[in-house]
Amino acid sequence: MSHHVDAVRRFNRFYTRRIGVLHSSYLGSPFPLPQARVLYEIGRRGECTASELGADLDIDLGYLSRLLQGLKRERLVQGEPARHDARHIRLTLTPKGRKAFAVLDETSRRTMGEMLSPLARTERERLVAAMQTVETVLEPRASKGEITLRAHRPGDMGWVVERHGVLYGEEYGWGALFEALVADIVAKFLREFDAKRERCWIAERDGERVGSVFVVNEGRATAKLRLLLIEPHARGAGLGNRLVEECIAFARKSGYRKLVLWTHANLLAARAIYTKLGFRKVKSEPHRQFGVPVVGEYWELALK
Repeated sequence: MSHHVDAVRRFNRFYTRRIGVLHSSYLGSPFPLPQARVLYEIGRRGECTASELGADLDIDLGYLSRLLQGLKRERLVQGEPARHDARHIRLTLTPKGRKAFAVLDETSRRTMGEMLSPLARTERERLVAAMQTVETVLEPRASKGEITLRAHRPGDMGWVVERHGVLYGEEYGWGALFEALVADIVAKFLREFDAKRERCWIAERDGERVGSVFVVNEGRATAKLRLLLIEPHARGAGLGNRLVEECIAFARKSGYRKLVLWTHANLLAARAIYTKLGFRKVKSEPHRQFGVPVVGEYWELALK
């Protein structure tokens, strides 16, 4: 734990220096960072109350009041009773405030562009993905974007292997041989990929991978569903069901007569999805391939 704390503190020092938080004014504006942030939030929302602003920014209302008073003295922010309830004061920007907001917003975008422009596209994507990970790990409710499905791209298979190894290791104690199996599956998929008969779906939210599933050709009019994975923070929203439905629809459209899969008795959430969508268990057998005793199960779904 101690080294994790030190690492986070080191990153905080680096990033606050990198974006100029410690400067007396923010982005060369006449405002220190706290005032600039309040001005930006009011401008972005159009209007809001002090209590809404304080809750979203997680700052003390007394401190926020002092920041607002300073902005009002500069004639940047104004307050008027809300139309539906005069007890609530709606905060808006004055014309002078809207002009200051526009300059601040443009300067911020330009500064971030200058910071990102020397980076290659892959480096920018890595940076944004890392930032999204920080946000969703520390504040899971920040993950509100729509989940989209796409075909696999270079780099996805390494992620599939890594996340299977990490998650199944942490959640079920499965060892290195399981990760090796996943690596074998994705390597074979890439080497022998038949775009007309096989498919990989990668689920993304805000540019972050949050799930995967595969359909591969098993021969004799049979397809196999493989490597269904949902990241913990993306569970509970129906993504697993959606991915399996995509597999079934693709297998039917591709002319397969049967869709099969191999799962395990302790994977209760996945088994519930398979049952709901019409799969039936046809065989089970215990094994220790992954370093712990488990019960493997073979399921299938008739497509025609």
